[in-house]
Amino acid sequence: MSRTINPQEFKSLLGNKDVTVIDVRRKEDYTADNSVIPGSTWFDPANIDDWCTTLPESKEVVLYCVRGGGVSNSVVDTLQAKGFKARFIEGGIAAWKDAGGSVIKK
Repeated sequence: MSRTINPQEFKSLLGNKDVTVIDVRRKEDYTADNSVIPGSTWFDPANIDDWCTTLPESKEVVLYCVRGGGVSNSVVDTLQAKGFKARFIEGGIAAWKDAGGSVIKK
């Protein structure tokens, strides 16, 4: 499985019941921006060992941070090492918005 998914490909997955969408922006980035991708759940990337065990192992995990950089890469590495089918949105929520992806206010 690829480590990334581009915003256009992700659009076709949004709303799929076999996909878990996770917002892994750092806490300060999450609180600074009041928009989220519909259906996503925020988890603090600093506490990944605490929350990763709550994820359904049978579903694909698609995650995003601000720009699809270090945070997303680190979380994908950890989740894949634990056996999850995980990848992140290329360019993060910024690229998602630029591609016309929908967001909602939290």
